[in-house]
Amino acid sequence: MSHFQLALLLGMTVALGPLALDAYLPAFPSIARDFAVPHASVGLTLSAYVATMGLAQLVGGPLSDRYGRRHILLFGLAVFAVASVMVAQTDGLSEMVFWRVVQGFGGAFCAVSVPAIVRDQVGGQDAARLFGLIGLIMFIAPAAAPGLGAAMLALGHWNWIFLVLAAYSIFLAVVLKLALFPRLKPRPRTFTPVKTLVTNYMLVLRHKTTMRFVGIQVLCFSSMMLFITHSSFIYQEWFGVSNSSFAMLFAANIVLMAVMNLANRPLLRRFTSVVLLRAQVLLQCAALLLLVTVVLFDGPFWAVAACFIAAIGCQGGIVPNNMANALEFFPHLGGTASAMLGASQFTIAGIVSAVSSSVSGEALLPIVASMLACSIGAVVLAWGGPKAVARELAVSSS
Repeated sequence: MSHFQLALLLGMTVALGPLALDAYLPAFPSIARDFAVPHASVGLTLSAYVATMGLAQLVGGPLSDRYGRRHILLFGLAVFAVASVMVAQTDGLSEMVFWRVVQGFGGAFCAVSVPAIVRDQVGGQDAARLFGLIGLIMFIAPAAAPGLGAAMLALGHWNWIFLVLAAYSIFLAVVLKLALFPRLKPRPRTFTPVKTLVTNYMLVLRHKTTMRFVGIQVLCFSSMMLFITHSSFIYQEWFGVSNSSFAMLFAANIVLMAVMNLANRPLLRRFTSVVLLRAQVLLQCAALLLLVTVVLFDGPFWAVAACFIAAIGCQGGIVPNNMANALEFFPHLGGTASAMLGASQFTIAGIVSAVSSSVSGEALLPIVASMLACSIGAVVLAWGGPKAVARELAVSSS
């Protein structure tokens, strides 16, 4: 299977996560009205999904190492489809949160399988390029997701969004079963008792270089999750933009992510992925620093939107480079290492998102200041990244 074919199928799979996160964002005001709850409370349904996706990956990763990527991925899609249908039937916030938790469980088994499949096939700079190509393909989903949600709202009710998600997951299961798994080289299953499972996780936790990249992923993703959670409030409530304008503004973030991803691929021929990662994390921090300044001095809407787009767009280069480096040192424990990475980023980002929904209130400054704080932490970790990787490679080669 060519890298493009593999990236296309895996990109379609990874797209399930952004669709479940972003497609219903324009519906937040409608859901809040239907459930008679504050706008910010609807954000808890997003936080619950994200946090569950993180914790469940700790189970899904080792299971995929033991039983194979195929069984775990298809099981995850089945759970996701059922939960999506149930979310569409809910008539209260607590019930919706419950089924979003179940949906996150299925989504986690899908999310953890994709990086593990990549690591099964390639490593090093090739992995960074393949992750970049996957990211480029999957950018279509978050770019189109708010527009899809806005279209569903125009045609009917917000629950249609989740019925579409259920249909997509079923379609994806059929495509993967027929087009992906028969063409992958079989990977031997490994028996992983609890003692060994704990030992494997400890190997990842004790690997300082890997955990540095896990920390970068957590902080950068938390910054983006803060924006996603509050984007409807920021644009639709604070600045009063329409559903269609919100969809276009959200899509602009994804367009820049795609541009950054495209620019990253040729740069990998001249620079190592870890050097590019440090530059991109610094660029994101600069954009957020400017954003805080604009908000602090009550700047115009176009300046706020431009800063958000610049900051979120940097994720297009950060994610593929960081994932390749985080998984580089565990070629035989790809599922476990991927689970640690995914669990950390989703769980912590979900907690950060939930806390921000509870304490931010009706103010913009605390939201952007929290995003900047996360970014500064990522800069601190990324600054020493090249030296850490160089030392690790020197040790492994000697």
